[in-house]
Amino acid sequence: MTLSTFGNSDVLVYQEVTNPSPKFNEVLVEMKAIGLNFADLMRRNGTYPLRGQAPYINGYEGAGIIVDANNHPEYKTGDRVAFADVPFANAELVAVPVDHIIPLPEDVSFETAAASMLQGLTAQYLTSDSHPIKAGETVLIHASAGGVGQWLLQVCKLQGANVIGMTSSENKREISLLLGADQAFLYSEDWKTKILNLFPQGVDVVYDSIGTTLDDSLQVTRILGKVVLFGLAGGKLEIGNPLNIIAKSQTIIGGDLWNYLTSKEERLRRAKQLFAWLQNKHVQISTPTLFKLSEGKKAHEFLESRQSTGKIVLIP
Repeated sequence: MTLSTFGNSDVLVYQEVTNPSPKFNEVLVEMKAIGLNFADLMRRNGTYPLRGQAPYINGYEGAGIIVDANNHPEYKTGDRVAFADVPFANAELVAVPVDHIIPLPEDVSFETAAASMLQGLTAQYLTSDSHPIKAGETVLIHASAGGVGQWLLQVCKLQGANVIGMTSSENKREISLLLGADQAFLYSEDWKTKILNLFPQGVDVVYDSIGTTLDDSLQVTRILGKVVLFGLAGGKLEIGNPLNIIAKSQTIIGGDLWNYLTSKEERLRRAKQLFAWLQNKHVQISTPTLFKLSEGKKAHEFLESRQSTGKIVLIP
């Protein structure tokens, strides 16, 4: 799936391109499942940069099998692998740096891996690095029925937090409650008042992936509390009056997974935790919505429609 100009889903073109040739530090992976993320939409519309030259190939996450180990003795043809941070993933073949490869356990399917790597690793660093969750804390999670939101909700509950979910529909509210949220509110209701009625001092931490909700997030955060901003799904940032942040000694911290996947050891360490959550059923993910890679335009439009409650996965 390629694009040569930036814009809406109409710029996407499914076409043949030259097969990648792995460099000395890469192996060639035949993709079995590819994760679609909001960041891919932002690369498509030109907000985030894309590597290479037109026609550009989007995507950074997926799972498949090695078809050319390229003389790397630790790998062989047929090995099941996954990755979270390798460009040009929206293709049948991807040249993957060996340091970015994450061996895939036999009991984790390609589809589950493609639905989990970016979002699961994001939840892992958000709850262990951006703000280490402590038992008894009150956590507000925006878009709690979305891909990262479902992970965050379950991981925070696993670590003993009281969790409030925010969703855009009654169906998504029910999903959040089924996954363990202690409370879940709709954006269409007076959710700030309801939260402050429950917790007059405010919540301890807010995980905000929307951006347009940042000012609201700060208003329901306690003195000395924290807002973790890790996305701009709303398209822009609304911070309100900075004097209010000073008055309450609040912290806003940014989060980007790329700053934590800095070495082979870090990728493997964090992925080990992710796979343990899945294998021990501490985290359960919604069944991914599958699209053929050739249906990339439809997949982008479905993600943009906000109808999805879990991950969208492209199948080559």
